[in-house]
Amino acid sequence: MANGGDELKLLGMWASPYVVRVQLALHLKGVSYEYVEEDLASKSELFLRSNPVHKTVPILIHNGKPVCESQRAVARFWAAYVEDKLLAPWGKVFRVKTDEERAEWTRQTAAALGPLEDGLRECSKGKGFFGGDCVGYVDVLLGSMVPWVRATERLSGDKLIDAGKAPLLAAWMERISELDAAKAVFQDVDRVVEYAGAIQARLSAAAAASTQ
Repeated sequence: MANGGDELKLLGMWASPYVVRVQLALHLKGVSYEYVEEDLASKSELFLRSNPVHKTVPILIHNGKPVCESQRAVARFWAAYVEDKLLAPWGKVFRVKTDEERAEWTRQTAAALGPLEDGLRECSKGKGFFGGDCVGYVDVLLGSMVPWVRATERLSGDKLIDAGKAPLLAAWMERISELDAAKAVFQDVDRVVEYAGAIQARLSAAAAASTQ
């Protein structure tokens, strides 16, 4: 279990990058834990008891006491930027019903990458990560999305993080993907592509049905 004899349990759902974010942080710190896969369509009693208000993953349980939403946005500028300017519009790319909406959210996501490239240059100070020599919070925050970046590129045919336009971010993505902690927890990209494709197909079918 966790270091020092503490019991740590993580409730999650395999496709969630927010769950991967917690797993990545725990692996990087060398903290052992028990992972429990949840069916969000039929949540377990432990899930509902541990997070009765928001009913979202991840849920971290330490010695029987839940620490809900344990990976909150921090005050640092670039962490907030990643959450608000990149991840927020990007999440909508997969959950809209029309090509026009998808194109607009994709445009907003791409527009956020330029300043983020500058942020990496500023924070890394020529080192490998946002945290410099070591992986920091922003690396974990953004790193949890790497499998979805690759899945997006396969689904759209476009490079979301293009080495020609964002060379630092492209190199960073390759670098963090090679970490043992990342290899241990990152989702299989083929499976994410299938999952995201099913979501898009379902929404497209609903949009078509509504116009009939």
